[in-house]
Amino acid sequence: MSFLPVNRKEALERGWDEVDFVYVIGDAYVDHPSFGPAIISRVLEYNGFTVGIISQPDWKDCSDFTEYGRPRLGFFVSSGNIDSMVAHYTASKKKRSDDAYTPGGKAGARPDRAVIVYCNRIREAYGDVPIIIGGLEASLRRFAHYDYWDDKVRRSIIFDSQADLISYGMGEKQTVEIAERLRNGESISDITDIRGTCYVCDVKDTPLTGAECPSYENVVASKKEYAVACRIQQDEQDHIRGRLIKQRHGNKMLVQNPPMPPLTTEELDAIYALPYTRNYHPSYEALGGVPGIEEVKFSITHNRGCFGGCNFCSIALHQGRYITSRSKQSLLNEAELLTKMPDFKGYIHDVGGPTANFRQPSCEKQKSLGLCKGKKCLAPKVCPNLVSDHTEYVDILRGMRNIKGVKKVFIRSGIRYDYMLKDSDETFFKELIRHHVSGQLKVAPEHCSAMVLEKMGKPYIDSYINFSKRYFELSKSVGKEQYLVPYLMSSHPGSRLEEAIELACFLKKRNIRPEQVQDFYPTPGTVSTCMFYTGLDPYTMKEVYVAKTPEEKAMQRALLQYYNPANKQMIIKALKKAGRYDLIGKGEKCLVSDDGSAYRKNIKSDRRKAGNQYGKKKKR
Repeated sequence: MSFLPVNRKEALERGWDEVDFVYVIGDAYVDHPSFGPAIISRVLEYNGFTVGIISQPDWKDCSDFTEYGRPRLGFFVSSGNIDSMVAHYTASKKKRSDDAYTPGGKAGARPDRAVIVYCNRIREAYGDVPIIIGGLEASLRRFAHYDYWDDKVRRSIIFDSQADLISYGMGEKQTVEIAERLRNGESISDITDIRGTCYVCDVKDTPLTGAECPSYENVVASKKEYAVACRIQQDEQDHIRGRLIKQRHGNKMLVQNPPMPPLTTEELDAIYALPYTRNYHPSYEALGGVPGIEEVKFSITHNRGCFGGCNFCSIALHQGRYITSRSKQSLLNEAELLTKMPDFKGYIHDVGGPTANFRQPSCEKQKSLGLCKGKKCLAPKVCPNLVSDHTEYVDILRGMRNIKGVKKVFIRSGIRYDYMLKDSDETFFKELIRHHVSGQLKVAPEHCSAMVLEKMGKPYIDSYINFSKRYFELSKSVGKEQYLVPYLMSSHPGSRLEEAIELACFLKKRNIRPEQVQDFYPTPGTVSTCMFYTGLDPYTMKEVYVAKTPEEKAMQRALLQYYNPANKQMIIKALKKAGRYDLIGKGEKCLVSDDGSAYRKNIKSDRRKAGNQYGKKKKR
């Protein structure tokens, strides 16, 4: 196994005077199947195309983009495994100091909006060369979208990048079809019928079929129109019943063809059997390696898609909600391969995916009719048609545990505990606790308020309570002291200060002290981001409260870590603002203590002010 060339010298060593495609990526080059660019480049190679990698080029001028000369067929461009803006900025828009996908973990190796910048440099260098963009950054920005960092609605990324096509979703099938048609001499401007792609045409050439979103101009002018567009885009993201979508931008029309069907089990098996080196390019060794590989180097992906459909998650609009899985033999083969790697210590870190314990579509109906439009399989309550069955997953995990050289198989991807509870057979639950938890299991209740959970598209908190109770019972029964680490989110649309306080009280009552709390991060393409921007739920068109000021966000975040002395003053401020003086003091239910005299003085002052304000209003 060898890496694909990362420069002209390595291409010449292979005997290549030119390459069919140049693949420009915003990450360091890591040839591992957990990295999207590795999969796409290996798929192209398998189908007979020569590919040269340009990783994290200097974007100040065009010189790095001309490393291989003009490619015979075109450029593929991706920002890498994640959106470049998310890679660069925290939820509070502060610059990150590190980057897990860059050699040595150093920040600053790619530009903001990497896909746009890279494509514009390519256009400067080669004019009309075909450019196809893909990956998360392009896929989730394919329509007019709210951009949190600019705090405005931007047009589809295809316009600002000057690309010819967007390959949205996972991309293997459409990538091969595009490449083959270019190889057969077809012009990129004529390739407008491939599923899983977006293109631009004159308004007069717009297809007559499909659904039309409110235009870019309309969604900029009207938040209600933006919400309407969001719902259409989400509802048609289904490979069985999804329709073509159109969205006008001035005198041009953005056209999204229906989603590409997901890979079958046989196709997935073939993808993951390609000759990945499963490491970063050796040129990065002297720079400290690439930190992003550490969590996934000895992990195995067994599925794709997620019918959970959380509103804040981008998976629904990118991978889709339909589950496809690899075969047991394919997974065991990969586990065997891991045991032969020189630095394997006997531990498979994860056998997962978007959701670890999904192996098949949630019901039979999906297979022929697609997923239900406007409904969720698990929230706010589990659909009665859902079939929960962990039999196959258990069988795979048992097979891996029995492989010579494997000491332990962990599950670190997220699991859906509500789906687990629906399964009347507790075999997986018991084996999870006995064999696959490394002392603590991470789960994602996110909140406890029913109102907030509904806006998140998550199940009600009863599911988490029931799951945690059974988790600790089963752990105790096998003589293990194991913990749950709940993921929690502050300031999600729908969460007022009152709901944040409710969550803090819930955590205190159960002695939960979260070490990390995630502020809601409005990333392109999600339903929650639509709510954040518009203040509307796109499925009901009712108003949704949104915490937007830095102060209120800080208050909500501090409340979730009620026990931290550093948060004391912020929590007191939040509780006073909400009128929850009963939670300040030394009582059992109090979230924070205060100096007695100062507390009595402040509470009297606050009540006096409130009384004066009320009296003035009454007098008027």
